[in-house]
Amino acid sequence: MIPAIGLNYLIAIAMCVHVTRTGRPMYWMFILLAFPGLGSLVYGLTQLLPDLMGGATARRLGKAARDTLDPEREYRAAKAAVDDSPTVGARMRLASASAAFGRFAEAEQLYGEAAAGIHADDPSLLLGRARALLELDRAAEALTLLEQMGAQGEVGRTASAALAMGRAYHALGRTAEADTAYQWAAGRLPGLEGLARYAAFLVEVGRRDEAVEALAEIDKRAAKTTSHFRREARMWRDFAAEALA
Repeated sequence: MIPAIGLNYLIAIAMCVHVTRTGRPMYWMFILLAFPGLGSLVYGLTQLLPDLMGGATARRLGKAARDTLDPEREYRAAKAAVDDSPTVGARMRLASASAAFGRFAEAEQLYGEAAAGIHADDPSLLLGRARALLELDRAAEALTLLEQMGAQGEVGRTASAALAMGRAYHALGRTAEADTAYQWAAGRLPGLEGLARYAAFLVEVGRRDEAVEALAEIDKRAAKTTSHFRREARMWRDFAAEALA
């Protein structure tokens, strides 16, 4: 019987042959031979599977594998795009990637730079910047931007904006207004973040029984979540549970 490590190398070598025959970048050779187990898995998901299956499912699996191997790939690509052509769209992309890595000061600056001229009232830019400001503990500034969004009518009064508004009111000690905003967002956002943040808020203001009910609703929704969103659902479920602990 071939030892597991030997089998890994045999598979890696076979994939190296595939690399050369299909003209793929030669860095795959290094990845496959340096990390025969993980490298082969990633190569299979990102290169072989899309060829064999095609379609959106294979592309999602490939992206997930690439992100696992190189989590900063999107950030670097977005930064290169801004360097090449600093358009509003490119800045938005880099701001989003920055926020995903917890670089909220950078994200806030990028959103601010993009929201200039005819884009000064763009709801997506205002909301992105407000979220970054909330993470930087600058709730008053965030609230100003969210109120600017709200003044635009329905286009600026989304469930995502309401959640950010609830967080801003909460941080500023405006409890009644935070309750209204959180409750409105929790009932409309498709994911679990709104309900989880509302549960944590309810605990903080002494409404523990309602928080327990919110956690039960989170568990109910999480049980119906597809595998693609299960990790995110678990994260927000844990967020609410920790607040109740």
